[in-house]
Amino acid sequence: MYLNSSAISWTFDGPGIDPAVEAFHRLLPDYNETPLVLLPELAIHLGLGNVLVKDESHRFGLPAFKILGASWAIYRAVADKCGLPPTCSLEELGASTKTRALRLVTCTDGNWGRATGRMAKYLQIPATIFVPNFMDKATQDKIRSEGATVKVVDGDYDASIQFARKEAETEDAVLVMDVSWRGYEQLPEWVVEGYSTMLTETDRQLRSLVGKPATHVIASVGVGSWLHAVCMHYKSPVARTVVVAVEPESAACLKSSLEAGKITPIDTGYTIMNGMCCGTVSYTAWEVVRDAVDASVTVSDKDVHHDLQYLHSQGVKNGPCGAAPLSALRRLCEGHMLGLGKESVVVLFSTEGAREYVAPA
Repeated sequence: MYLNSSAISWTFDGPGIDPAVEAFHRLLPDYNETPLVLLPELAIHLGLGNVLVKDESHRFGLPAFKILGASWAIYRAVADKCGLPPTCSLEELGASTKTRALRLVTCTDGNWGRATGRMAKYLQIPATIFVPNFMDKATQDKIRSEGATVKVVDGDYDASIQFARKEAETEDAVLVMDVSWRGYEQLPEWVVEGYSTMLTETDRQLRSLVGKPATHVIASVGVGSWLHAVCMHYKSPVARTVVVAVEPESAACLKSSLEAGKITPIDTGYTIMNGMCCGTVSYTAWEVVRDAVDASVTVSDKDVHHDLQYLHSQGVKNGPCGAAPLSALRRLCEGHMLGLGKESVVVLFSTEGAREYVAPA
């Protein structure tokens, strides 16, 4: 665990949420607002006021939240490529892409690839998606079910990034990544903007369910774009919320970077949380999460598997990445950390729905 005592007073002073983002999402096919689920028995057991799970297992009919960032970023990037304003309809945008024969290129360790494939289907354009060699066939097939072309690389997620970058060097390709590096920053920033819809929904639901804002939020980390959005929202001038990041023990690129004081790429190992199996923090995310995260916690596959089973028993049918925040919360409560107590309102962001995986021994 890494603790940052100065984060409680740090404030994000950048622009606030753009209302155009949620308005855009509401116009997409299969739009739905995902549930915020109260877990009263768990709250009593942990000695907390309220524990709630934002359940992203059926966002736009997909089993993960990634479509929020992918749809907005791809819409903005393709519109920019076609010279259209960010107010054009999907139909106008799709027609324009056909005259230019555009295609999408990206890489993924899971849900981002399927979300990209879904957006390509909305626009009726091709998508090529590179995946690491540890990805199981069932996950690959789900990406292919959106009509995308899947290419398996000989290496991990970071290796797939290099293949995607090479593939996108042609004029007809639009590189759509949720990770940034120096010189590739605008589209990942749109991804972060896209995730804001989940956060504004959560605020409204909290007011309705408990009448209070969140005191603590726990978010999973892959490359950090989702965590970036969480930090911007909950460290704004009007919110003083404790932000906790959670990673697999075998892929703790954020925790390693926080300890080193700079982005520090790592070699990753196997984890059932394969959507979080990333070795390098996003360049643009780092500038915010470095100062905003109050704690960075690593969790084991065994604990996450156990907490997934518990959440399923409570009606939250999520995958391992979605259960990881609960494992982090248990660790924090065991250590009586970050002011957690009977007045706390804790939101766990469950970022994916149930999926097949090999249970740890």
